[in-house]
Amino acid sequence: MLEKLIRSRTAPHRDVLRARALLMAAEGFANTRIASEVQVAPATVAAWRERFSEDGLKNFSAVRSGRGRKPSIPASEVEEIVRLTLQETPPGETHWSCRTMAARTGVSAATVQRIWSARGIKPHRVETFKLSNDPKFEEKLVDVVGLYLNPPEKAVVLCMDEKSQIQTLDRTQPSLPMKPGRAGTMTHDYKRNGTTTLFAALDVLTGSVIGQCLPRHRHVEFLKFLKTIDREVPTRLKVHLILDNYATHSHPNVKTWLARHPRFELHFTPTSSSWLNMVELVFGRLTDKAIRRGIFHSAPDLIEAIETYLAAHNQDPQPFTWTATTEQILEKVRRGRVTLDAITN
Repeated sequence: MLEKLIRSRTAPHRDVLRARALLMAAEGFANTRIASEVQVAPATVAAWRERFSEDGLKNFSAVRSGRGRKPSIPASEVEEIVRLTLQETPPGETHWSCRTMAARTGVSAATVQRIWSARGIKPHRVETFKLSNDPKFEEKLVDVVGLYLNPPEKAVVLCMDEKSQIQTLDRTQPSLPMKPGRAGTMTHDYKRNGTTTLFAALDVLTGSVIGQCLPRHRHVEFLKFLKTIDREVPTRLKVHLILDNYATHSHPNVKTWLARHPRFELHFTPTSSSWLNMVELVFGRLTDKAIRRGIFHSAPDLIEAIETYLAAHNQDPQPFTWTATTEQILEKVRRGRVTLDAITN
């Protein structure tokens, strides 16, 4: 059996090493020589030989009880650390840190970290959520997701929103460029040189974006953007516009314009559901790629940067793919409501 083990390609590596060591011992080699060959400590070889002399090949692969590192603290103390983390907070603070918990329980900060990691507890992190209270949530959800998953023929589906009050930020001192061994730098403080508002409409099918920067965020500017969309989209196509419930979108002058342009049909997302509008993904990328690290001396500089980004994006647009069904979303919302009700009641 030992000779078969050392040729095995599936046996545990530890068993193969032990078999090699025992065969060498049978040939009369010293423990130090065997240890050097199989790359373990001489004491390990001695323990293997002693066990083999006692048990032979019986339970050869079994691991004896008592092996491994012993717990440094009792289980009751571990459970107390978990209980404190989940049910209490340190005096005057909102959450525990490794050091505050270590000081409270008398263990090391590293021990606290190991306990938290093993149980997936992360007191330093908090995730945000918002359940919509819109009485027509399900109706609006079905409408919008239906446009994503089954867009109508001879029509264009546009996700539209405004990114308002984009600040024109200039730095107080010149920035240093990136070089090997050092990241680029910029001052933490800044000068404000005005703002602009980006009106944008994402074509769900192609991924291209119709964008226009305007100075303010009123129904007047919204009407200007609707006229821009009207010029950009071929007249043979109906326009399905997905947007939020901002008051300017329902202004009487807007309704009058829409009545004169029947090819436009507005689809409103539920309140507190900006995640349902895919143009938010465009805004996120725009901020990350063109605005956050930009240096703008004036509002026209900022507008030029935004227009340059959108032009580059439209050279090779990549559409986003919506995969969640209404049933999946509604089930997740139901679970959220049950959890929220359990906490509040």
